[in-house]
Amino acid sequence: MIAPADTTVAARTWTPRVAGQLGILAAAAFTYVTAEILPVGALSSIARNLHVSVVLVGTLLTWYALVAALTTFPLVRWTAHWPRRRALLVSLACLTASQLISALAPSFAVLAAGRVLCALTHGLLWSVIAPIATRLVPASHAGRATMSIYIGTSLALVIGSPLTAAMSLMWGWRLAAVCVTVAAALVTVAARLLLPAMALTDEQLKWVGPRARHHRNRRLIIVSLIAMVGVTGHFVSYTYIVVVIREVVGVRGANLAWVLAAYGAAGVIAVGLVARPLDRRPRGTVLLCMAGLTVALAVLTLLAFGGGPPAAATILIGICAIVLWGAMATAVSPMMQAAAMRNGADDPDGASGLYVTAFQVGIMAGSLAGGLLYEHNVAVMLAASAGLMAAALAGAAANRQVLDVAPPSSLNS
Repeated sequence: MIAPADTTVAARTWTPRVAGQLGILAAAAFTYVTAEILPVGALSSIARNLHVSVVLVGTLLTWYALVAALTTFPLVRWTAHWPRRRALLVSLACLTASQLISALAPSFAVLAAGRVLCALTHGLLWSVIAPIATRLVPASHAGRATMSIYIGTSLALVIGSPLTAAMSLMWGWRLAAVCVTVAAALVTVAARLLLPAMALTDEQLKWVGPRARHHRNRRLIIVSLIAMVGVTGHFVSYTYIVVVIREVVGVRGANLAWVLAAYGAAGVIAVGLVARPLDRRPRGTVLLCMAGLTVALAVLTLLAFGGGPPAAATILIGICAIVLWGAMATAVSPMMQAAAMRNGADDPDGASGLYVTAFQVGIMAGSLAGGLLYEHNVAVMLAASAGLMAAALAGAAANRQVLDVAPPSSLNS
C-alpha cells in the first residue's frame, strides 16, 4: 500500500529538528510579545514604584508602536544582506538588553529608553521570523510554518501577559522584567545554536535592500493596506476590551478575567485549525476569518446600542462574540503576513517588513481613534470597529486574487 504523497511530504518535513527550530521561533515570538505588553498588567505597579502617573506609564505602549512603525522598513532594508539568523539574533539581543535596562531602571526616563531599544528591532524581528520559518520547510508547508510561530504570540496573550501581571502584583514589576530578560537570553542562545545561518544567495541579493521594488508591487501594497484598515478597526475597540466586556457584555469582577482568557484561548485554537487550510485555500480562509471578525464586532455593536441591564441571553451572546473576535483576530494576522510574503516572493523579508510597518500604523491609528471615540460613546467606538472591519473585508473580497499565490509576472510590478 502506497502512502499518500501529502503524508509522505509531511513526514519528511516535520522532523524533530525542524519542529525544534520552529519551536525556538515560537518561543522568540512569545517572549517578544510578552515583553511588549508587560506594562499593560503592571501599570499601577510601575507608576507607584517610579512615582509617575498611570497615564504616563500607559504612553509606553503608544511610543513603542510609533518607534516600531518608523524604524521597521529602513532597518529591514539596511540589514537585508545579512544572513537571516544574524538579523534575528540582533533583535533578540536588543530585547534582552532592553529588558535588563528596564528591570534596573532608576527612573521613568531610563525605563522609556529601554523600551525604545526593544521597539527599534521589533519590526526587524517580525519581518524576518516568518520568512525564516518558511525557509525551514517546503513551499507547500509555508502557511503551516508561519502559523506555528504565531502560536507563541497567542500563548503570550493567554499565559505570558497574565503571568507577568500576577508577578507584578505579588512581587513587583522588576521581577517580571528580570524573568523576561532570562527568557530572552535563553531563546537567543538556543537560536544561535540550533538555527542555520541562512545566508542569502547571489540571486536573492539582487532583489533586497536598496534594490527592492516593493513600492512598485501593486499586490503587496493592496495586501498591506487591507491589513492596515483591518488592524485599525480591531484596535479601535481592542484597546478597551475590558470596558467592552464589563459594560456591553455585562461580565464583571473575577469572571471578566475568564472571558479574557477565553478570548486568548480561542486564538490559540484558531491558529492551529487554520494552518492547513491556509496552505491549500488561502483566499477562502482569509475571507472567512475577516467575515467572522466583522460579525463579532457587529454583534457587540448591536448589544451596545441595545442599552438596558444585560439579560442572561445577552451575556451569552456577548461572550460568544468575544470568543469569536479572539479566534478570528489572532488567526487572520499571520494569514495576511503570509499573503504579503507570497506577493513579494523574491524578497519575503522586505515584503514582511512593509506589512509589519502597515500593521504598526494600524495599531497607532486604532488606539488613537479608540481613545477619542471611547470618550464619546462605547457603542460608537464598536460601530467604528465594525465599519472598518467591514471595509477591510470588502477590500479583500474585491481584490481576492492577491490572497492567493501571485503569478511570477505580477511580482514587483
